[in-house]
Amino acid sequence: MADTAFFCLLSHEGLLAVRGPDASKFLQGQVTCNLNYLNDSQCSLGARCTPKGRMQSSFRIVSQNDGFLLAMDNELLGPQLADLQKYAAFSKSKLGDESAAWVRFGLSGGDDLLLGLGLELPPQADSVARGNELLALRLADGRAELWAPAEQGNALRERLAAQLAQAPLNSWLLAQVRAGIGQVVGSTRELFIPQMLNLQALGGVSFKKGCYTGQEIVARMQYLGKLKRRLYRLSLASDQLPEPATALFSPVHGSSVGEVVLAARSDAGVELLAVLQDDAAQDGRIHLGTAEGAALSLLDLPYTLDSDREIQR
Repeated sequence: MADTAFFCLLSHEGLLAVRGPDASKFLQGQVTCNLNYLNDSQCSLGARCTPKGRMQSSFRIVSQNDGFLLAMDNELLGPQLADLQKYAAFSKSKLGDESAAWVRFGLSGGDDLLLGLGLELPPQADSVARGNELLALRLADGRAELWAPAEQGNALRERLAAQLAQAPLNSWLLAQVRAGIGQVVGSTRELFIPQMLNLQALGGVSFKKGCYTGQEIVARMQYLGKLKRRLYRLSLASDQLPEPATALFSPVHGSSVGEVVLAARSDAGVELLAVLQDDAAQDGRIHLGTAEGAALSLLDLPYTLDSDREIQR
């Protein structure tokens, strides 16, 4: 169903809110993306890192009224909120969990429906349309997210169901895999630097904005380092869905060569994103869980990596 028109409830993520006069200044020093690019018509992917450049969370961020909303994995929201509040105490910013205040839907092939709601969403990635308290956000592969106040949730769901088939969350995650959009979850927290998830190729890392936590490591890797591990897309002939952080192995090395990032069921079995060592990926003999585990096949990603283009943001 990932290739057909559908909608689904994005129940796997929550919303962390940062509001107040200093919200932008506060977050600018905490996250990889450049908040100066955010406005009523533009959102962004992003991440928050440790001082060593390891991602504590990844998210999609959008401005809303007096601050920002960050959609991230449910397991990360509590820890990120607690950690950020330590620093927010020194600024005029208020943080909170606003997951219950909003309902979020994923839409594939739903542009006509959005128009019917008064939302004319441009085709460009990260575009935003607003109206009647609703937010529509464009993803890189043409899908969209629809965010609404919780009190509109039931009526909106009925309207969506009248025009689109309702799909399970797996259909959305399969589309995420095929779009090459990875995500940090509880079990992969602090495993990856942003470039390992190709976040810089998706507009989620700014190399022009100045300092933020972990910036020195992230910038050094982009300008001076040689990244040996990055995101790949693979398939697996199995009906068993591997969990994020499941180790991958190759005869190229005697130890693990990577970890599963995101996986979803497909008609042919399983498709997944994984961070892999480049030499193991080039060899092509990748196995799940153990050196003798199920074999995986490499698939193409829908975008290319271009460091000259990536550092312009």
